Amino acid sequence: MHTLAELAQVAGAQLRGDAATPIDGVGTLAAARPGQIGFLANPKYRQLLSGTQASAVILGAEDAGACPVACLIADNPHLAYARVAALFDPAAGRQQGVHARACVDAAAEVADDAWIGPMAVIEAGAVIGPRVQVGPGCVVGARTSIGADSRLVANVTVLHDCVLGERVLVHPGAVIGADGFGLANDRGCWVKVPQLGRVVIGNDVEIGVNTAVDRGALEDTVLADGVKLDNLIQIAHNVRVGAHTAMAGCVGIAGSTTVGAHCTLAGGVGLAGHLMLGDHVHVTGMSLVTKSLTEPGVYASGLAVEPARLWNKVSARLRRLDELFRRLAALEKRVGDDAGHP
Repeated sequence: MHTLAELAQVAGAQLRGDAATPIDGVGTLAAARPGQIGFLANPKYRQLLSGTQASAVILGAEDAGACPVACLIADNPHLAYARVAALFDPAAGRQQGVHARACVDAAAEVADDAWIGPMAVIEAGAVIGPRVQVGPGCVVGARTSIGADSRLVANVTVLHDCVLGERVLVHPGAVIGADGFGLANDRGCWVKVPQLGRVVIGNDVEIGVNTAVDRGALEDTVLADGVKLDNLIQIAHNVRVGAHTAMAGCVGIAGSTTVGAHCTLAGGVGLAGHLMLGDHVHVTGMSLVTKSLTEPGVYASGLAVEPARLWNKVSARLRRLDELFRRLAALEKRVGDDAGHP
């Protein structure tokens, strides 16, 4: 339980209303009950404000006049909500110790205030830092280090010789440090190329469910500070991702591509290998990137969805583009020849 005054301080927001109002949770404008705080960050939901049952609402100054209850007025309501909601997150609690059913090698180093959950495995030479939480079924490979306040939620695998910084959050099913897809061709047969690099992850990184970050072939695969990866993402060997870049679900990045800082890749984006994306590059959903993008800006490819009958016509015409281009070029040449011979 927190007072509205406490929440205002955490959110960095201006309080309008009774500072002593008790708040015991968060909710949407439509579903919040008395005692909870809602938020309005998207104007699409503005019509719900007048009927909310929440005890208070986080919103911007432009909506404060229409708010029927107490409110926290913030320059960035979504950010203010994130800070407030963290106070009510039940997953934020931490445990200490080593569960009786965990397996910790005698040559591993585990901080006294860390938590190793049931069925977790910590291999020889691994270093588990202060207040780290290694959840049920996780595997931390030999000589891997995990920095202070990081959390492997459950069934996370971090293989040998990887480095995770501080406050890293890794969701269930993620695999960090598996071999990259390195193969040499011997007269039609594939020969595995050993993957001898590591994965090095900075501070404040989040990695989503069932995401894979492959180890480098020789040099390291690197995720810099503040990188955020959604679910089902593939980061191939030797990829480097700059600070505070975010990627939505099902992004795939082929080997040895570098993505700059403060970039965003929307859902389903595919990046070919050995490319360079500069800082502040933003790619829209389902785009295929086959060349380097060095200038900041928003990039897109692909065609938006259309009714099936219209798309069938468009598709048929696309198949004729080469023919039409050749006919147009021939026509232009004929017109040019005719113009030169009156």
